[in-house]
Amino acid sequence: MPRPAYPRSPDTGSTGAADSARSDSDLSLEERAARQMEESGKLNRYLIGYGEAVEADWTARGLEAPDLPTLQRYRVERVRAEMRKADVAGMVLFDPLNVRYLTDSTNMQVWIMHNAARYAFVATEGPVILFEYNAFRHLSAHSVAIDEIRPATGPYFFHAGTRLPEVYRKWSAEIADLIDSHGGGNRRLAVDHSAPDGIAALQSLNLQVVDAQPIIETARNIKSAEEIKAMRRSMAACLDALDDTRAALKPGMTELELWGAFWNAAVSRGAEWVETCLLAAGPRTNPWFHECSGYAIQAGDIVGFDTDLVGPYGYCADISRTWLCGDDRGDDEQRALYAIAHEQVQYNLELLKPGLTFREFVDKARLLPEDCLPRRYGVLVHGVGLCDEWPAIPYPQDFERVGFDGVFEPGMVVCVESYTGRVGGREGVKLEEQAVITETGYDVISVPRPDPQLS
Repeated sequence: MPRPAYPRSPDTGSTGAADSARSDSDLSLEERAARQMEESGKLNRYLIGYGEAVEADWTARGLEAPDLPTLQRYRVERVRAEMRKADVAGMVLFDPLNVRYLTDSTNMQVWIMHNAARYAFVATEGPVILFEYNAFRHLSAHSVAIDEIRPATGPYFFHAGTRLPEVYRKWSAEIADLIDSHGGGNRRLAVDHSAPDGIAALQSLNLQVVDAQPIIETARNIKSAEEIKAMRRSMAACLDALDDTRAALKPGMTELELWGAFWNAAVSRGAEWVETCLLAAGPRTNPWFHECSGYAIQAGDIVGFDTDLVGPYGYCADISRTWLCGDDRGDDEQRALYAIAHEQVQYNLELLKPGLTFREFVDKARLLPEDCLPRRYGVLVHGVGLCDEWPAIPYPQDFERVGFDGVFEPGMVVCVESYTGRVGGREGVKLEEQAVITETGYDVISVPRPDPQLS
């Protein structure tokens, strides 16, 4: 099966046609390094793809491949539209999920979450510049969203040590120069994450710093048709991995072993990481939020699992399943809890439609029995994209304290949740489905599969 062709990044470090005809021995060390970087870009994992077997399976199911250049351009323009509304001249993004959304480029994503070793700048009217760890251009060979790649200054203590104040001065001067060049006199700069000294360094150069997170998350909220294609493929990988995990479940295995079976099945289908380890069995399912352990799963135990999977194309497949370990049917209490959770999720899915406000949804939503309410999940619904995203819609009991209003719009993708466990009960049930809001209602991206032993 031929691999899809994607345009190269505009900044590939090409040595040019003349240089490509010369042998390595005729080139300087710098020229050989540039040639190697260019050739390495052809081996970018997004250019290679997810493997012929995985791609063929998606195609056989009618799951179209997303047009990545179209997806990338849409996301940049979504960001710029929100920046204009916020009246900012530029934005600096450190959060690797935000950088991924803007540039579709990745580099050691989890490590970057706690080391400010790469970041991106986008001008409202100007370029998208990726400040890359060691300026490794080959990691962005698939992206048309990036206009320029520069070496990152790296304002973080692990790298800078006692020279951190000096690094902040250099970093802030680079950003201020970009605002001077592309801001048209506007000095408002949006930043998603920075240490206080970084903010102070920017402000010392007469930049007005504002929070970038509301801007970028609002941009991320409405998905394009190409994003939905990518999310459907990510969900297919997740569902197949869940089938493999369900088949691996047997009495005596530990929660960690079962979670390992899921991770192995998911990564072989293109998954990038799992945000949590929320897999628990038996008495560890009530209350919820135990992460997987060495607990040995017993026959007759309920097993609850929240995937939180960042899958192919970087899109999150966030669904929850609850199974029964062993060959018997669940007991009356297990099946009653399962029925409550299943009915809650299905009822609340049916409420979804464009134009419905969050407050109206909460007022109409199916809730839980009184003895399960104290154990309720934190939200009834939340957004999802590259990860769990805005909005988070709580129960009515929590709305006045943490809730906010908004409107469901076409292109939003949301997860509908239920955790059902009684106060004083032994076990609980976790279920969750993922759906896209359409022009007329909703379409489930996940495939609800009630457990035959519990339903």
